[in-house]
Amino acid sequence: MVNIVSREELLASNGKDLGHSDWFVMDQDRINAFADATLDHQFIHIDPEAAAKTPFGGTIAHGFLTLSMLPYLMKDLTMIPENVVMGVNYGFNSLRFLNPVAVNSKIRAAATIKDVVEKNPGQFLVTYTVAIEIEGAGKPALVAEWLGMSFTG
Repeated sequence: MVNIVSREELLASNGKDLGHSDWFVMDQDRINAFADATLDHQFIHIDPEAAAKTPFGGTIAHGFLTLSMLPYLMKDLTMIPENVVMGVNYGFNSLRFLNPVAVNSKIRAAATIKDVVEKNPGQFLVTYTVAIEIEGAGKPALVAEWLGMSFTG
């Protein structure tokens, strides 16, 4: 569930730990569908036999597929101001892919609010520090500073 907060609470949320999303299984069907959507059919993603002969030991999710899961994984973690009329993805300050996501791995988001700025009256830019964690792995799949802009009416 999205966390709807007052303007004042949002502006005072710098450094707030938003916790973790639920775990999500990255299965081969999703990897194949992403390969089809992006026309990125590299064998490491879609050919289990060939991928088994690599250091990964099997297929892995595309880094951009893992990144594209952020909106879903963050849906219950984000904070938005009261009377929001729309929110938009504003981009990234930084993004690093640190660890591949093996097929059938469980991933989840861990997030903190780094900064909130009211750019114009009723226009809030929120910077999230986000990691996509892999169950049982020592380091995350990716880390990013993700920007979201909310507009109130």
